[in-house]
Amino acid sequence: MGIFDDIKGKADANEANVEAVVDQAGDFINEKTGGQHADKVEQATDFLKDNIGAPNADAPQQPQV
Repeated sequence: MGIFDDIKGKADANEANVEAVVDQAGDFINEKTGGQHADKVEQATDFLKDNIGAPNADAPQQPQV
């Protein structure tokens, strides 16, 4: 079990708190950028919140760029 598995395990155990922090970070970014990138910020926060609590094997793969 690697360090990232440990981090994910702790995030999964505190899912509600982590989702609240993700929302706060998104709000902060939107405030600082004047909402210029609100659609991208929302997409990123949704992706993070969808993957918190998801089993590693079932987590969607990040799109290849």
